[in-house]
Amino acid sequence: MIIRKLNNAENPPMGLLLTADPSRVLVEEYLEKGDCFVAEKNREVIGVYVLLPLKYDNAEIKNIAVSSKDQGKGIGKKLVKHAIEEARKRGFNTIEIGTGNSSLGQLALYQKCGFRISEIEKDFFTENYSEEIVENGIVCKDMIRLSLKL
Repeated sequence: MIIRKLNNAENPPMGLLLTADPSRVLVEEYLEKGDCFVAEKNREVIGVYVLLPLKYDNAEIKNIAVSSKDQGKGIGKKLVKHAIEEARKRGFNTIEIGTGNSSLGQLALYQKCGFRISEIEKDFFTENYSEEIVENGIVCKDMIRLSLKL
């Protein structure tokens, strides 16, 4: 498996990105401002993330997704670690990531990668998404923000 940055002529894997964030409008907004990286195996995209520069020497992983058939194989962790190293190489001091209160697997993964919970944005998903999101039998309402000092 290789992880590489998409070049400007390549289309991002929108179907895969929308599995992590169902708002096409939001995905397109941060794709314009950030860099999209893909994980490929045998020339097939099996994972993706978007690294977005923020103000004050911070970066954010705005989207991270792994194809359903490739989940549970450590690819998500490799993508997170790649994003951390990419942010470090670019001179950022902190990297952030956000996920829903119902995203139990993601919360565990990010903490295993060294992230710490830094903020909770109450009602983020109910106010910014038109359709209700339910994961693990839990309605996704709040954004859990995590950060890691580089």
